[in-house]
Amino acid sequence: MKFNKEMLLLYAVTDRAWVGRQTLYEQIEDALKGGATIVQLREKNLDEQAFIEEAIKIKELCHRYQVPLIINDNIEVALKCGADGVHLGIEDVPVAMVRERVGKDFIIGATAKTVEQAKNAEAAGADYLGVGAVFPSPTKKNAIRITKEQLKEICESVAIPAVAIGGISLENMQEIKGGGMDGIALVSAIFAAEDIQQVTTKLKVEALRIVKSKSMRTALTIAGSDSSGGAGIQADIKTMTMNGVYAMSAITALTAQNTTGVIGIMESTSEFLAQQIDAVFKDICPDAVKIGMVSSVGLIKVIADRLKAYKADNIVVDPVMVSTSGARLIDEDAIETLKTELLPIATVITPNIPEAEVLAQMKIHSKEDMLAAAKKISDSYGCAVLCKGGHSINDANDLLYAENSHQWFEGKRIHNPNTHGTGCTLSSAIASNLAKGYELAEAVQRAKEYISGALADMLDLGQGSGPMNHAFDLNSYFGDSAEE
Repeated sequence: MKFNKEMLLLYAVTDRAWVGRQTLYEQIEDALKGGATIVQLREKNLDEQAFIEEAIKIKELCHRYQVPLIINDNIEVALKCGADGVHLGIEDVPVAMVRERVGKDFIIGATAKTVEQAKNAEAAGADYLGVGAVFPSPTKKNAIRITKEQLKEICESVAIPAVAIGGISLENMQEIKGGGMDGIALVSAIFAAEDIQQVTTKLKVEALRIVKSKSMRTALTIAGSDSSGGAGIQADIKTMTMNGVYAMSAITALTAQNTTGVIGIMESTSEFLAQQIDAVFKDICPDAVKIGMVSSVGLIKVIADRLKAYKADNIVVDPVMVSTSGARLIDEDAIETLKTELLPIATVITPNIPEAEVLAQMKIHSKEDMLAAAKKISDSYGCAVLCKGGHSINDANDLLYAENSHQWFEGKRIHNPNTHGTGCTLSSAIASNLAKGYELAEAVQRAKEYISGALADMLDLGQGSGPMNHAFDLNSYFGDSAEE
């Protein structure tokens, strides 16, 4: 089961001390019915064989509810029962040693009580942290407590997600609101309850309110401004808003343009762009970042430097080189800096055919060429590549190449001459869905559905290649709200 930070929202940790009229298996099933998003099986007194037999049954139960099973402390049991991961305490086997043994797909959690421990765990290969104890714990009476401020400092010191743990209940959960965690771990609050299913449901609702106290997921667009509103940050902000995330911006350049073309460009200074990015990250840290038009070496270096400093996640780079109307939007020497500075930190890049030809240094005439180019780009820069097939190749089908495998996304060509801002819109929609926790392939699929709807609405404005309607009815395409 592939790890996703959304799994951490309601983290149920078992405790056999509360087994009474129900078996532990029955208690866990009630917690899963109530909405637990991950289960950690903690057994201190069972022998290894009994632990393995129990874990196999509980793993099957968890998987029936599509929830991962984590084994506390014991890597041998975790591997033998086929669990999804293991949680390691500070004095357990080192994270780096376990990671080397189990590979990249096995989930590893690590306990952290200080910033130093958190950073060390992240560097060693941990997928998430358990941070606490935030309150006195009935299960660990000698646990060292940390303050809400320390919790926040630890969570913000690393890029990997974290759960708060230790004595948390429905009554005191509000006290850690704003602590920066991605999930809340509970023991007795769940398993000591008379009605586990009902209590777990209440706890999940409260956890959602507290963990997502930002009210919604957030995304930052770093791009140029389009005075006509069809592309650039204007399109990005519309797209992010319609896809259910809070949009923020850092402007790389002002443009004077309309549907007939670009009339003038006035670039931001490197210093001012850095100030914009700093202002955003220091207050409302984005869950995803979309990078669009960046025309010079200095700006590209500033963006890469700031995103590395803040350990930004879910970075989508739209390597804008030429506008829809044909105007060149990037300096020649900036292309090389884009390759060396931005592409290696990207989660995914979204070149169209002409841009992919520049990046791969080859001509693209067919599906096979698209695949060869995407692989070459991905291998060169270590990022996923969505090669867009909208330039008379393979109709409107796009190719996602990631982690040495590829997937085609079929699209029906919509006969709408108004395509201004399609690249900006697609990349922003992908970033929005990554911010909400979707896997890359699902984020791409939802983004394609969104842009198809915006084009199919047949908005017709301006005398040239006009904009699409970003504000069309999303429900007609997704059948649900954009925010899950």
